[in-house]
Order: sequence, then structure tokens, then C-alpha cells
Amino acid sequence: MDSTWTAGLVNVVDVEATCWTGSPPPGEVSEIIEIGLTVVDLAAGERLARHRILVRPARSTVSGFCTELTGLTRSEVDRGVTFTEACRLLAAEHHAGARPWISWGDYDRHQFTRQCRATRTAYPFNRRHTNAKAAFTDAYGLRKRPGMAQALELAGLRLEGRHHRGEDDAWNIAGLVLHLSERGHWPAPVEHLA
Repeated sequence: MDSTWTAGLVNVVDVEATCWTGSPPPGEVSEIIEIGLTVVDLAAGERLARHRILVRPARSTVSGFCTELTGLTRSEVDRGVTFTEACRLLAAEHHAGARPWISWGDYDRHQFTRQCRATRTAYPFNRRHTNAKAAFTDAYGLRKRPGMAQALELAGLRLEGRHHRGEDDAWNIAGLVLHLSERGHWPAPVEHLA
């Protein structure tokens, strides 16, 4: 185990992607447009830093629906970095290959896998991933997996920032991770194939 793991640091990641009310327009695919990342020290029980990477889509555009949902505009994400550069930043500056990582559900992990394959970009994360939605569901003995906002309500935590904004959602998910960890309900990360 490397020192970034033994120190208890993990990355909580939430992505926003291009989206539409129905199917994508012809020739377009859903692509990551924002990566929110919060660094959590599980040992100390605190959120250490929050980061945001805007990603310029290459094979889609930001729809009106997407802007309404996320607050992200086409002109804003067009000033972002390429997906390949975003993955490089995750690895180089945010230790994505060294630290276990967490997301709410498996959507984020699958979206990265799909987009890395489609663009022939090196997958930036290691295989130690925890699905915080599953962990929360198990800890609370729920039959149905709740959305992040509902989980915050169940945990007695308030939503900070804007829901469906990657940076804010990663921060809020990190709060739920710490909530579960403080109660002794945080599982070890699971190894996944990229």
C-alpha cells in the first residue's frame, strides 16, 4: 500500500455530462463536461480540498436542458480543457492513480471507462473504488438506493451549493462519506477492472 492510502486520503469524484430530455441528437454522445473532486482524510474525518475541472466536449454540445439542470453553459465548458488533459490533471495533480476513489453510484466510473475507451485516453484512476450510494443504502438498511439529495436529508445533513454541479455534489458526497465513516459504516474500497 502506498502512503496516500495509509494516510487515509481518498478522492470523492462527481461528474456532469452533456444530457438531453430524450436521446442525444444524431451524431452526439454524452460526454463529461465537469469533474468535481473533493479530497477527504478519512483518518482525520475532514474534507481537505475541493476542485473543479471543466471539460470541453468534442462530440456533443451543451443543451438547454443540460444548462437548466447543471447551470453549465456551452460557452463556459467550451473554455474547459480536453478530456485527455482532464484525465492527465486527475493523475498528475490529484493522485487519481494512487488514491482510492469514491462516487455516488457507478455512473461516474462507467462514464470514465466508456469515454476513455472511445477517446483512447489512459484511464486516470486506480481500481480501488467505492460506490457511496451502495454503502449508504447498506448502512441505513434501505431497500431502494436513494439519490444524493435524499441521502443528505436522511442523514440530517444540508445540501451545500447547487445540486447537479460536479464540484458541489462531490463536496456533499464527501460529507455523506464522513457521516458513514464516523459511524463505522464505511467499507473498504472494492477492486474493479478499468
